[in-house]
Amino acid sequence: MRLRDLRLKLKALRLKRLVWRFNGGKRRRRIKKNPSWMNPAVSHGCHVINRRILGGYCSDDYEECDSVVVQREQTENTELWYFGIFDALIGDGITKYMQSHLFQKQLEESHMSRKCKETLKRAYSSSTAKILRSEDDERTSRRVGSVSALVINGEKLVTAQIGNCKAVVCRDGIAYHTNPTPQQHLDKLPHWSHKLFPGARGRQSRRSELVVKAERIDSDTEFLILATSGIWNVMKCQEAVNLIRHIENPNEAAKCLANEALNRMSKTNISCIIIRFD
Repeated sequence: MRLRDLRLKLKALRLKRLVWRFNGGKRRRRIKKNPSWMNPAVSHGCHVINRRILGGYCSDDYEECDSVVVQREQTENTELWYFGIFDALIGDGITKYMQSHLFQKQLEESHMSRKCKETLKRAYSSSTAKILRSEDDERTSRRVGSVSALVINGEKLVTAQIGNCKAVVCRDGIAYHTNPTPQQHLDKLPHWSHKLFPGARGRQSRRSELVVKAERIDSDTEFLILATSGIWNVMKCQEAVNLIRHIENPNEAAKCLANEALNRMSKTNISCIIIRFD
């Protein structure tokens, strides 16, 4: 009788251990993060055309070259892409701020979207504050424009834009401007970027609104366009999306978009980055 009771107790103990292992393993699998190589693929391409080659066009408010930045940071469970287009006035101030306050820090996935949004906003605020203090700097008579994007694990997108640049997301063939202003109103504004930073109204135009936005990258999100006024002065957001949607190679798509703006006689620097989410 005692031997039978002992066997029953051992059987119950083995069953208890089996249940604990199953539940424990299931719980561990639930909190485990996918390695970075399993994240959705991100591909990109860029193209820049400086106004100096635009058929010999020249004017008194000559612009220097735009700068284009692409950077990738990675840890065990976090992949972070950084894209940006900056005019000569803003320069590399935003990128340097991001380097020291985000990229050189230990990247952790928790609250990454919020941290990226806050850091990007502070980077722009810091750079534009320096410009606002340069009241006597003759460069402030020109337009200020910049657009940036952070892609987190191919799942989250943070964009920032100021001045005459735009970030446009294509979702299922439809163009969405990340600025909260209604698209219909934006498309009806005739060459509004030409009015930024005139010499007599430099102070007012330098207060161009900074827009920072965070959103998810879902299955309908096809690609993102970051571009300067050299693109948007001559075509609408939906036109740009329709033009390059069928081009899978982002480098070819960026070149096509820039050349189309050139063919439409764009008179400002043409810079664009295409980011595809595969």
